[in-house]
Amino acid sequence: MTDQRPEPIFNAPWPALLAAAAVIVPHVLLLKAGDATIESLALIPREFWAGRWTGAITMMFVHGGWVHAVMNAAFALAFGAPVARLLGLNGRGGAIFWLFYLACGALSGVGYAAIHPDSAGAVIGASGAISGLMGAAARTMDYPGQVGPILGPRVISLGLGWLVVNLVMAVAGGLLTMGTGAVAWEAHLVGFVVGVLLIRPFARWAGPSSRTIDPH
Repeated sequence: MTDQRPEPIFNAPWPALLAAAAVIVPHVLLLKAGDATIESLALIPREFWAGRWTGAITMMFVHGGWVHAVMNAAFALAFGAPVARLLGLNGRGGAIFWLFYLACGALSGVGYAAIHPDSAGAVIGASGAISGLMGAAARTMDYPGQVGPILGPRVISLGLGWLVVNLVMAVAGGLLTMGTGAVAWEAHLVGFVVGVLLIRPFARWAGPSSRTIDPH
């Protein structure tokens, strides 16, 4: 087993850097946006089931403040790097990385909307997509450069840790967001599970640069 050490930010693979930029750049552009603009980009479960599906994608490019945006950008770099290397750093690999990222984010939003179908609350942020990167990265941690088992040691340990963190968010979400709103913690957990499950088919799609050792 190889020892993976953290790398400097500027050595991060370009798809992971792009994911971080996709958090920070829209946040800067929307700093002066009004509530109506933010709400039009958010996922609102009740409206989603009424047919306004675009929020499941556009919510990923809206954040509730600098702390929210910077934390998501940092996690995108940390967990996006091994996923990007797995899928390949050419144009095809980068495109597949982005489809994977968007799929995790959108499905995390759909999962949240399914849990709270009548909610009129606006859900924003890329946390579900980044939780998907976390789940995918967990499957590579015990087998660098390969997709490990769904129930591998790192998947279980990281998943349990993320569950505990999100249960704390469920209880103290208002404190963590400084009163700006609740934390859509269910979307984080859905995103993690989606990332764990989808990384293998996406890695196969990426081609021979990706290897899987999971028989399931």
